[in-house]
Amino acid sequence: MDLRVIDLSDEELSIEIADEDHTFMNVLKGTLLQTEGVEAATYDMNPEQSGGQTDPILTVKTDGEDPLETLEDAAGQVKDKTDELSDAVEAAA
Repeated sequence: MDLRVIDLSDEELSIEIADEDHTFMNVLKGTLLQTEGVEAATYDMNPEQSGGQTDPILTVKTDGEDPLETLEDAAGQVKDKTDELSDAVEAAA
């Protein structure tokens, strides 16, 4: 997965996540919104007609927490959820 930090401050992060679509971005955004310390999380995917940017740009605003650490925490939560689902499917088979 290719990431490119666009903007980073003490409380806000904008990062481009290459080759992802709405499916992944909605899961990540939803998890971020449930993460302690996150005040806002959103992403934008502009169509090619609006300048050519098609990879999503995720923006996270925190209440003072390090936004990179917050994103790392949320990504870990997504991984844990997918591992649980995989285990449940395997047990059901």
